[in-house]
Amino acid sequence: MFDSGFGGLTVARALIDLLPAEDLVYVGDTGRYPYGPRPLDEVREFALEIAGHLVANHDVKLIVVACNTASAAALTELQETMPIPVVGVIEPGVRSLVSATRSGHIGVIGTVGTIGSGAYQSAVERTGAAVTLSCAACPGFVEFVERGDTDSDQVHVLAERLLAPLCDAGIDTLLLGCTHYPFLARTITDVMGRDVVLVDSADETAFRIRELLAELGLERAGEGRFGHHVFESSGDVEIFRRLGRNMLGPELDDVRSVAWT
Repeated sequence: MFDSGFGGLTVARALIDLLPAEDLVYVGDTGRYPYGPRPLDEVREFALEIAGHLVANHDVKLIVVACNTASAAALTELQETMPIPVVGVIEPGVRSLVSATRSGHIGVIGTVGTIGSGAYQSAVERTGAAVTLSCAACPGFVEFVERGDTDSDQVHVLAERLLAPLCDAGIDTLLLGCTHYPFLARTITDVMGRDVVLVDSADETAFRIRELLAELGLERAGEGRFGHHVFESSGDVEIFRRLGRNMLGPELDDVRSVAWT
């Protein structure tokens, strides 16, 4: 799986917990983060490069695009061009979102690139659910998470400003449409209020992966077996190890450097 940085570790955590026997290779493209402000064509190039690296150098059996911006930019092309299955995080998150709402008024927050792409708006429409969707881009959230700052006064002030339109809209369910955002869940809840249900796509994505592996006969059997986990960073490896272990846990141990041509 891959992400622009640390955000996809939420998906990795869910996957390790649900499928402990599976081996995992995680690429955090911290040398080029954040993806959100970049043109989608550039993000698409990054995604194709990383996916190709995972296939060529790690012989993976399935790729998880654990990044909402990369999913919005490149998922369809990856699914059409990669020789193995590719799973994104948008569709699983949307399914959980529309099933969780009580009032039918839902919200999605994401990076500028993700919200601007219309990917979530299209995914909600495809469900056919009778809901009203409000979206908000949240520039700056990713950068705070990547620095390990998830609960400072500065983050809270930024969240109050960016989430104000959703508070005014009266939504009852909010999808965290960036894998970095669950690390800000406490701050987001403080701003939105405890009556608003926060939906994280990580668990739903893990369930979808388990389902797909079973359908294709690719699941790894072996009760009591624990998979090997490799983490690669295109930025500072030591920073990735230190911050990543705080976010994921002790499984984040084998960290290696990766460079792009």
